[in-house]
Amino acid sequence: MAAKPRKPFLLRINPKTMAAVERLAASELRSTNAQMEILILEALKKRGVSIETSNSEDTEN
Repeated sequence: MAAKPRKPFLLRINPKTMAAVERLAASELRSTNAQMEILILEALKKRGVSIETSNSEDTEN
């Protein structure tokens, strides 16, 4: 099974915020990148934003 494509992007973040995310990721045995994605998804869900994917979105770069 091939991995789902990911869209890379540059993130400028306060070093203290990044350190907190890294600590959280380590405590939950995740990579920092995976933890960031989880935090974003949780924030979107909390705000009532649904994530809808289609075949065309899965192949965009």
